[in-house]
Amino acid sequence: MSIWKTKSLTQLLSEASESEKGLKRTLSSRALVALGIGAIIGAGLFSLTGIAAAEHAGPAVTLSFVVAAVGCAFAGLCYAEFASMIPVAGSAYTYSYATMGEFMAWIIGWDLVLEYALGAATVGVSWSRYFLELLNKFGIHLPHSLICSPWETLKLSDGTVIEGGIINLPAIFIVVLLSLLLIRGTKESASMNNFLVVLKVCVVILFIVLGWSYIDSANYDPYIPANTGVKGEFGISGIAAGAATVFFAFIGFDAVSTAAQEAKNPQKGMPIGILGSLVICTILYVLFAHVMTGLVPYYEFAGDAKPAATAFAKTPYTFLQTGLIVAILAGYTSVILVMLMGQSRVFYSMSKDGLLPGFFGEIHSKFRTPWKTNIFFMFFVSIFAGFVPVSDLGHMVSIGTLLAFVLVCIGVMVMRKKMPDAPRSFRTPLVPFVPLAGILVCVYLMYSLPQESWIRLVLWMVIGIAIYFIYGKKNSKLNNE
Repeated sequence: MSIWKTKSLTQLLSEASESEKGLKRTLSSRALVALGIGAIIGAGLFSLTGIAAAEHAGPAVTLSFVVAAVGCAFAGLCYAEFASMIPVAGSAYTYSYATMGEFMAWIIGWDLVLEYALGAATVGVSWSRYFLELLNKFGIHLPHSLICSPWETLKLSDGTVIEGGIINLPAIFIVVLLSLLLIRGTKESASMNNFLVVLKVCVVILFIVLGWSYIDSANYDPYIPANTGVKGEFGISGIAAGAATVFFAFIGFDAVSTAAQEAKNPQKGMPIGILGSLVICTILYVLFAHVMTGLVPYYEFAGDAKPAATAFAKTPYTFLQTGLIVAILAGYTSVILVMLMGQSRVFYSMSKDGLLPGFFGEIHSKFRTPWKTNIFFMFFVSIFAGFVPVSDLGHMVSIGTLLAFVLVCIGVMVMRKKMPDAPRSFRTPLVPFVPLAGILVCVYLMYSLPQESWIRLVLWMVIGIAIYFIYGKKNSKLNNE
């Protein structure tokens, strides 16, 4: 049994064929773009922008978004080629299986748990912050012990500082609610997502338009604050660290690729969904960050998990703030929904390959969704959302996302070498320049993350490798044909 054995393209495409017990093809190109926007516009914009500005880049956080988008564009072009060639659920996991073999596929699949499951937990914590702000506006105050994890410092809108609680209950609530919705079905979830995407894009545009007239140019001086002498604290290294911090917010096009097996016309729809969502969201990100740091001095966002609400309070339109918070909550909801969906589809694929227990691949008889996987991650994500600080979660997600992108870029070059004549409805341009550039940018951003993120990544991978050799290798269907 070889851990480097690959799946043939014919075998992968046969798995994508419609069957009575398989996943339903219900998603149009428009729905795929909305799915991507649903995952991209969220915590990276409404919460982590403030953290990246206050701790790393200052007003130059706009440049951080540009750097992150460049890395995403290179990787996105590689994703688009794979998604059009191999329209199978599983995203980078499936692509690695076809190019670099089973062991690397397992590594990337295990890494995607960091990307999606902990990404959902990160956004869940951010959701809870804005939810508390909404409750406060109506005079409702939850016990401090139930709104904050034990290792987190929380600053409330009234200036109260909470030095650790017991559990973040609102974050757990939203994760459970959306997991149950996903069990009901992909089409139903996508319909809800489309509505939420339209709502939050309108809010982003409204914030930009209304806030632009009240920008104080003095807040941009200096635009790139001088480095403090510590790597990642302002200066050029700070811009890179800021890009790495917000990078996980760009994984929307990755989430699109996990739904390939549920797309009506994946050869056409996947490239449109992946690249379309990336372009639209990058433009909105840069404009939003520019207005936000123009309304409030960047250092005032330190420790603020709801910087959009803080910045909007500097305009005369404070009467719209409640509506803004409601829309941001809707936006966060769609992000969590897409990430939970992406994670369940990756584990569904891994289970079908025998690398995980069979119950992860079981489809509900009525709803035709991987419902047992949804329930498993409902509990798994809830634990992290309820007990881990948002900044730690964000860094873990970013490094996992960057690693996934690096492996996909490598995979495109391998596939071009191994299968140069395979049908491709979309071809990554300028190979090998584009994938090599994607690798360099992503590795540089990984280097910009804190050392703790690398330690956690290594520990996570050690656990994953142990599971593969104890269970996955022995039960692999490919190696036991």
